[in-house]
Amino acid sequence: MDYLGIVTVLALFEYLAFSIMVGRARVTYGIKAPATTGHEIFERFYRVHQNTLEQLVLFLPALWVFGTHVSEKWGAILGLLFIVGRAVYARGYLANPERRGIGFLIGFVANGILLIGGLVGAIYGT
Repeated sequence: MDYLGIVTVLALFEYLAFSIMVGRARVTYGIKAPATTGHEIFERFYRVHQNTLEQLVLFLPALWVFGTHVSEKWGAILGLLFIVGRAVYARGYLANPERRGIGFLIGFVANGILLIGGLVGAIYGT
């Protein structure tokens, strides 16, 4: 079983779900494209989506480098932790932007371990 591939697809499905949520919020709050402001709740949905995109740029290569050079199993576990962190982030941010911290921290720690571990694994050939 390709654990890294599965986690990659799950992360992309989560991002797709956030995309759909932004689209629905755009309709609900009457925000016509290309506008990205105009209603606070819409802007929360938009920021969750945008911040997740920003994190995916780091997450996806770090996941694969870690999984290739350190451990596919632990890479997948950390990847699932990242996905859970993004869900917690979204839930908190949508309720109250000040409540995004825990979810952000979970994803940030997972990304940090994947990134640093992947670098060490690539250098030392583990």
